[in-house]
Amino acid sequence: MIQHTLILGIGNILWADEGFGVRAVEELDRLYQFDQHVRLVEGGTQGIALLEYVEMADNLVIFDAIDFGLEPATLKLIEDDQVPNFMGAKKMSLHQTGFQEVLAMAQMLDRCPQRLLLVGVQPVVLEDYGGSLHPQTHAQIQPAIDSALNWLADNNVEATRRESPLSEPLAGAQINIRKYESERPDEHRACRVGDSRVLQSPDYELEYRPHPINSSGKIVCDVDHRGKYDD
Repeated sequence: MIQHTLILGIGNILWADEGFGVRAVEELDRLYQFDQHVRLVEGGTQGIALLEYVEMADNLVIFDAIDFGLEPATLKLIEDDQVPNFMGAKKMSLHQTGFQEVLAMAQMLDRCPQRLLLVGVQPVVLEDYGGSLHPQTHAQIQPAIDSALNWLADNNVEATRRESPLSEPLAGAQINIRKYESERPDEHRACRVGDSRVLQSPDYELEYRPHPINSSGKIVCDVDHRGKYDD
């Protein structure tokens, strides 16, 4: 019987190590190829939209950044029935809540993959908007891939090393990690967590003025682009 396998990377690349899962599956696709019964998906933060992929799979491999409560950049493998528990514990972002629901719905529909593997890494840094993976986290991508390939081989799913690595990632050139890192604006041009220069700027203050009343006796309340009432 043919076994269908889904290899899924989830997370938000805009928040540093939150993007580990996406970057791991991109690198896997860049270096290896599989037969037609294996699908690689950059799931990002799609949540419930991933159900249609999950319910068609017999084997499911998930790459993600997970708060295991371990030392930063620690790699941990979780299998089968324990996977939903870790997807829902110590949530770091909404995508984890969404994917826990995906697994629950697949189970309810009796279409959950028979075998599951979660390849998770303990994040080093998250609060860095627009940032890429921390070097320690990035260094765990290849070990994560190796662990997934070993598990897949044990389940009769083989990968072949590409003679020439792909130049464009799964989701397209725009989120290529090298392009993403090289084109990031410096911290003086783009905030990292929350920029007091914006939050305290008078251009964004809400200035109260009494509401004018038109000839019909109705209140007129127009707000301009800076949040101030027009005269």
